[in-house]
Amino acid sequence: MQPETQIQRRFQARMDSLSPCERVQRATAMFRWSREIVTRRVLAELGPMSPERLKWEVALRQYGADPRTRAMIERRLASVSD
Repeated sequence: MQPETQIQRRFQARMDSLSPCERVQRATAMFRWSREIVTRRVLAELGPMSPERLKWEVALRQYGADPRTRAMIERRLASVSD
């Protein structure tokens, strides 16, 4: 295992100093950021679509690894218009 760098120590110290509210805010911001990236990828791959279809296509990519969740999302996608 490599020793911690000064940057890693500073980062960890900053994370440790966050209040619970700040931690939730940070997690929320990171989730939004990742969802935006997935949204751009879906649109690049599949082209324009309705907001409803886009929501479920993004959900499929984010949560589709779980078979039960994938099946539920795919059922919803089957009933959504383009």
